[in-house]
Amino acid sequence: MAAPEERESQVAAWLKKIFGDHPIPQYEVNPRTTEILYHLSERNRVRDRDICLVIEDLKQKANEYESEAKHLQDFLMESVNFSPAALSNTGSRFLNALVDSAIALETKDTSLASFIPTVNDLTSDLFHTKSKSEEINLELGKLGKNLTATLVLEKCLREDLKKAELHLSAERTKVNSRLENMDFLKAKAAEFRFGIKAAQEQLLARGMDMSLSHRSLVALSEKLMELKQQTLPLKKKLESYLDLMPNPSLAQVKIEEAKRELDAIEAELTKKVDMMEL
Repeated sequence: MAAPEERESQVAAWLKKIFGDHPIPQYEVNPRTTEILYHLSERNRVRDRDICLVIEDLKQKANEYESEAKHLQDFLMESVNFSPAALSNTGSRFLNALVDSAIALETKDTSLASFIPTVNDLTSDLFHTKSKSEEINLELGKLGKNLTATLVLEKCLREDLKKAELHLSAERTKVNSRLENMDFLKAKAAEFRFGIKAAQEQLLARGMDMSLSHRSLVALSEKLMELKQQTLPLKKKLESYLDLMPNPSLAQVKIEEAKRELDAIEAELTKKVDMMEL
């Protein structure tokens, strides 16, 4: 298999031979186009070689026919004392045309029985050659279209690759920026944790009551709401006593007990509220 550099030089030489003095059309040199043109040049080289062999064969046969014609001419001269020089101009032309036709058609002689099959064979070969030529032209046309489509596809792929590289570069920049922000946030979080821990240690050193922490205050608030809910039945019970007309002394005792209980609950509530405000 030829090396890529050797293929490119062979393709360049073949194109120069094909176009001759005319300028070679511009095309993008890449492995794909070089491969296609290399195969075309190889097929062209094989065809030229076959044509040269056919030409050499025809030359050899022409020489053989000339020798045969000279032999027949000598035979005629010896047998019937007939010379082509004795013919008229028209007869000489007809004789030359007959001889040239026999040589061109490669017949064994100039009889009609030899000419007709040869002409039929040549006619069949002509149609076959035309059909083959049309197939080759069609294949060349397809190859040209495929080459154009391939070049267009390659151009699109190059553009897509360039866009993808630009997008990847932008995404890489974003990722790096986010990583930097993440590192900054991690450093800040560590700084805040250290500050919170230092503040807690400082508050403990100053004798802060842990019952006044946020968690403790939230618990006290929840307990306060629970105590308020518990006082509601007592208030309703006290209101029921107020609506009754019992023994004044017994009612007065119950009222006082309820008031003391209510005052105790309100005092505890007030204390809790005061502690939360601190």
